[in-house]
Amino acid sequence: MAEVESAWHRFPGYRIDLEPCHATGRALRGDLVLAESEACLVVRESDHEAQLYFPIGDVRWEHFSETDHHTICPFKGEADYWSLVAAGETLENVAWTYRRPFDEVAGLEGHVAFYADRLRVELVEAWSAEPGERVTYRFPTWGDARDLARLIDVEPQGPGHFVSPPYPDPPLGTFLPIPEERKPRRVVEAGHLLGQAIVAASKVVPDQRVVSASMIFSRAASFDAPIDVGVEVLRGGRSFSTVEARVAQGDTLRAVGILLMDAGAGDSIRGSAAMPDVPGPARCAPLDLGVTGRELRIVDGAYDPDPARVGPPEIFAWIRFREPPAAPSLHAALLAQSTGHWTIAAAMRPHEGVGQAMAHVTLSTGIMAIDIAFHDEVDVGEWLLYANPAVYSGRGQAQGQGRVFAADGRLVASYSVHAMIREFVTDPAGLGGPSSAM
Repeated sequence: MAEVESAWHRFPGYRIDLEPCHATGRALRGDLVLAESEACLVVRESDHEAQLYFPIGDVRWEHFSETDHHTICPFKGEADYWSLVAAGETLENVAWTYRRPFDEVAGLEGHVAFYADRLRVELVEAWSAEPGERVTYRFPTWGDARDLARLIDVEPQGPGHFVSPPYPDPPLGTFLPIPEERKPRRVVEAGHLLGQAIVAASKVVPDQRVVSASMIFSRAASFDAPIDVGVEVLRGGRSFSTVEARVAQGDTLRAVGILLMDAGAGDSIRGSAAMPDVPGPARCAPLDLGVTGRELRIVDGAYDPDPARVGPPEIFAWIRFREPPAAPSLHAALLAQSTGHWTIAAAMRPHEGVGQAMAHVTLSTGIMAIDIAFHDEVDVGEWLLYANPAVYSGRGQAQGQGRVFAADGRLVASYSVHAMIREFVTDPAGLGGPSSAM
């Protein structure tokens, strides 16, 4: 092995974090399991997608042949490679290891990684709430539900001023240029911004809870820079307060909303819409949106990117989180974050030749406004059913009317989503790769 010069001293602030993986890692080619381990490392490196590294002892080496291929990483060292030789096919140089990694990443020694675009690399979580149940995610993921909650839980930076950091931090492209064709689409979802406004308002008026919020999204925000949330109490009262939230990034306003806060009261009367009669989550198809620690199940597998599949303009989605947060406002915010997922897909369903896979590719889509009302207590650690019909589509727009039910049938929230579905004005090739902000 030739001596490799380290670049760590030339790039202060460059990061490579080696994190123990809380899930079981697997690498497969078709149905053939090539590696499986409960002791993987998630390696997060500045300006790179995350990689999953497996202990060498958990790889089925009978399917691999070492090659004379080597590459140099100025932050990790020299990598040695193996080709996959199995089932009558050869995939060259699909696995690699750093036998003598630099001291800064010494924990990589004895571990192997695989190209996730050539093999199927996945994480399998065991949910403690129901022993034996497994939830599978394709790797690399966007991140974990804890990352999602941390970003939504905006931090105070002064009176009425809250900030969410970039993700990852430092953001992509800080140290190494990323070619346009490899840049992921880094748009922050509308429901995410709404969730941040709910948290910020709850911190400004801590003795009241958000019972209604209406937000317009005038321009997309990005994960590549901090997000600022400004909160002003327009009127504070003992029973109700009115709060304005303004979301900005840089010098540009991204969203503005009005939130109604309530000190609470007992029932004078009580009634609500009935929960739809749909199959429970155990009988529904899983949906992987790239966030570990959050499980989604879709009735009839209706959230389908296939433009040839048609159905009624509705999506029924079950959602729960592995580790629910402590603060009630974060429960409400995480519920709100998912409200923007379903309307566009529901509106497309009846139209053959139009599907969710076309969003951001041949069709310009986005959430323009969300109105939400919180009715009852929310627990995102338990199954929630989002019932989301699209009630209108046309003139480049779509409208969804959603309701969120607890598994016991209680109506906990209702919402309305105004979406855009129209032809691109500019070339979509300039927007980057697939969305990673789900």
